Amino acid sequence: MQPKNSPETSAFHQVPMGNCFVYGFPAMDSYCSSSFYPMEMLELMHAPEAEASRALTASENHKEAERKRRERINSHLDRLKTILLCNSKTDKATLLAKVVERLRELKQQTSEIMQFDQTLPSETDEITVIQNEHSSADGKSLIKAYLCCEDRINLLPDLIEILKSLRLSPLRAEIVTLGGRIRNVIVMAGDKEQTDESVVLLKDALKNLVLHSSYGSGGSSKRRRILGGQRIIG
Repeated sequence: MQPKNSPETSAFHQVPMGNCFVYGFPAMDSYCSSSFYPMEMLELMHAPEAEASRALTASENHKEAERKRRERINSHLDRLKTILLCNSKTDKATLLAKVVERLRELKQQTSEIMQFDQTLPSETDEITVIQNEHSSADGKSLIKAYLCCEDRINLLPDLIEILKSLRLSPLRAEIVTLGGRIRNVIVMAGDKEQTDESVVLLKDALKNLVLHSSYGSGGSSKRRRILGGQRIIG
């Protein structure tokens, strides 16, 4: 006799075993397909939460970067106020106006100093090559060169290569740098038989060196000019 189906037994499978029935759980595939979501459904359910979490993290990182940027700006502004002796209530526009005014004053002072001190580099590119009337101890002719231009990293190595190529031996050199400008005064010894040619070649080489220095500094100034090399034979 088969037992009647009841709520308690309807969820089980009836397996005949001789003269009786054994009750068991439903097949696993049927149970899983009817009781659980597939993995794809679970991923779709959690996708909005992951996206919201990433957006929140990005927003927090942006806020932190902006906070640090404002701190750096305020720190520099406070330093400018201290240098220019401004009170803490000075607004940004007033502070920047004072900075511009102070820079103009410093530039004017620098120009005035350069007018009285010829050893400092000027704002004008200058090249002067002079043949000295005296000779060196070993009988070689003396050449003196003045060079004023924009300073750059490879300027001096390039200048040394020029002197080597012309077989000129430096005897004395004076170098002064100021505000991105450099002034070189070099005394050299050369072969007397090639003095005239050396002076001309050195002048041309220094012109190219100055032009290269000007282009390398990001453009030339409208006030920049090159004074042609001179040759004075005593």
